[in-house]
Amino acid sequence: MSGVFDRLAKERLPQHVAIIMDGNRRWAKQRLLPATAGHEAGRRTLKRMVQACRNLGIPFLTVYAFSTENWSRSREEVGFLWALFRETLRSEIRELDEAGVRMIFPGERDALPEDVRILVEEAEARTAGHGGLTLNIALNYGSRAEILRAVRRLATEVAEGRLAPGAIDERRLGEALDTAGQPDPDLLIRTSGESRLSNFLLWQVAYAELHITRVLWPDFDEAALARALEDFQTRERRFGGGR
Repeated sequence: MSGVFDRLAKERLPQHVAIIMDGNRRWAKQRLLPATAGHEAGRRTLKRMVQACRNLGIPFLTVYAFSTENWSRSREEVGFLWALFRETLRSEIRELDEAGVRMIFPGERDALPEDVRILVEEAEARTAGHGGLTLNIALNYGSRAEILRAVRRLATEVAEGRLAPGAIDERRLGEALDTAGQPDPDLLIRTSGESRLSNFLLWQVAYAELHITRVLWPDFDEAALARALEDFQTRERRFGGGR
């Protein structure tokens, strides 16, 4: 493991890290490159972060790969993003499978390109039994839409007489979300200096510690991750309680 992590208290690492991977296009623009070059560089960064989290023993990593708002980008850029995802999943699935990484893809799948949806379902099925790192790759994801889907599922159960309205509590709603069965993120990292949640895991990050860095995602390396984890370990987590 890289020496940049040596100062971390291993017993105080977060159990679940969430990342808003922001800054690919700005990284490319600064270098007079097309946006696609930034996305390609961002893919390499994600691979390094998955490996780092595995080495550290962090059980859950969730990344914001494609939001419901990303469809508004140019047709060329959206097409490239889906082509990059296809290529990445096909080329990396064997290595992730052999490494014991479980893959889950939160988000609304009906709007995904059909071949992407098939790849997603195959990756989930292939890695379902793994007990190592769980990698959540949020695709066509928006937190408000996720919560709405969960509420509709519960409403259907109530309408069919399978669930009493009074039985709906925070735990039951959490079990209807795309991240059911997982602990909520302890740490949310956002790169590129933006200070907003952008409709990402609104329910799940209610008590997450936020780490905002000006580092653009393609430049986010192990040292940047170590700084985020060190920052996390300085926080006093009270979950709404007093001192």
